[in-house]
Amino acid sequence: MRVHPVVTFSLLCLALAGSPTMVAAEGRCERLVATGNAEYPPYLWRDPQHPQQLIGANVDLLKQLVEPLGVTVEVFYAGSWARAQKEVQTGRVDLIVGAFLTPERLEAMDYIHPALYQTPSMVWVRRTAEFPYSGWEDLRGHTGGTLVNNSFGTQFDAFAKANLHLEEVSLMAQAFHKLLLGRTDYVLSERYPGKALVDSLGLTDELVALEPPISSEALYLTLSHNSACNEPWLRGQLAIKMTELTAAGVPERLLQLNVERWKAQQPPPSSAAP
Repeated sequence: MRVHPVVTFSLLCLALAGSPTMVAAEGRCERLVATGNAEYPPYLWRDPQHPQQLIGANVDLLKQLVEPLGVTVEVFYAGSWARAQKEVQTGRVDLIVGAFLTPERLEAMDYIHPALYQTPSMVWVRRTAEFPYSGWEDLRGHTGGTLVNNSFGTQFDAFAKANLHLEEVSLMAQAFHKLLLGRTDYVLSERYPGKALVDSLGLTDELVALEPPISSEALYLTLSHNSACNEPWLRGQLAIKMTELTAAGVPERLLQLNVERWKAQQPPPSSAAP
């Protein structure tokens, strides 16, 4: 039986773990290298104790998916969200652990169904500078901020491209600081990650999310077309395990656990000197 060659490498994996993705002699993947949006708590964020690794609800869920299959996984910090996507598209990393579905990504990745989570995305504004808002049309004429290469669903992305002025930044904290300074009128960010970052920046009293959400999109695992591990057996097994875990309510339990985990890792608010 032919042994598959090693064709998928992660620069970060080589630096930190010293071994590339392996494919077993029978054609089944033994090890996966993954990455994602590192500014995405409680779904995904950098481990304070090991900053080159990612932790969060998505990582916990991924491990529950692959470990029964005899597959190990390493989830590394690959840099910005734009850089993480590029690493997976090229096949240097096997999969993204949490991405919305877009036509561009479909050209480079396979999506595992069902989704990990359903994620609402919000319009964040300064409490002192709220504007009338009931939907997409109310964003016209205002300047917004978001991450480079971020997506909020195909329909909203098309509307935004044609009608909105969005300034893209590489770090979500930059977007919120520009909003606080009045350099933008709003920021687009998912509900949980946005709230986690606003809280950690000490901006809870200054910034607020408007209702309704601009979209509520499914968050998926995606396997690179260029990954040596992207095989029918693995895709099928991941779909079966994901269906089982979803039916058992595991994703929501992991999400709530990681909300508390993220909060516990944040430093206490500084108190004024006596």
